[in-house]
Amino acid sequence: MIDTDTKVERRPFDSLGHADHGWLDARHHFSFADYYDPARMSWGAIRVWNDDKIAPNSGFPPHPHRDMEIITYVRSGAITHQDSMGNVGKTEAGDVQVMSAGTGVRHAEYNLETEPTTLFQIWIEPKRLGGSPSWGAKPFPKGDRSGKFVTLASGFAEDTDALPIRADARVMAATVTAGDTLTHAVGEGRHAYLVPATGAIEIDGQRFDARDGVALSGGQTVTVTTLEDAEIVLVDAE
Repeated sequence: MIDTDTKVERRPFDSLGHADHGWLDARHHFSFADYYDPARMSWGAIRVWNDDKIAPNSGFPPHPHRDMEIITYVRSGAITHQDSMGNVGKTEAGDVQVMSAGTGVRHAEYNLETEPTTLFQIWIEPKRLGGSPSWGAKPFPKGDRSGKFVTLASGFAEDTDALPIRADARVMAATVTAGDTLTHAVGEGRHAYLVPATGAIEIDGQRFDARDGVALSGGQTVTVTTLEDAEIVLVDAE
């Protein structure tokens, strides 16, 4: 964890964990697989944020999960999902899929396209263990989130247009033109993590380039100024 006096911590893209498997070129914002950094184990309930590039006609073969909320934000290309519940679905750029692993599920994620697929895969710890696994996907047109954060996945009942997850968390995204600003209030005791998928932004006088990570402590209202047209993904969790 970071110094509690630090409200905004920059995690440059080139400082992230890196694994190149040929078919998969992955960057890890938090400790994952063979990448271990005791200072980057999690951020509150946010356990994983992977920045993946998956080669055409390849992907993750069937493998198990349990007791985790797994959100996939597709940045370019498309990912095709299959799981042990019988679900099959294709999630395209700008769209989102969520899987609540619950008591256990096996799934596979393949790039069946002719071009690489890029995505963020985000894991959030659930508020309760167990429960039947579930999966869902939904399109979120980028035009609908122009200049504002739109909630894509949420564990709060009032977010009726978002995909449901079993965590006290929201996954949000915005597309913002250069020179505009956004604000987000991070409540006391909460943790937010923000990544500009594209473009460049400024927070508290610090510049953050595309795919840098921003760890935001609770008890502050953050103002994001876009230095370039930007696509921003933000998770606010316990």
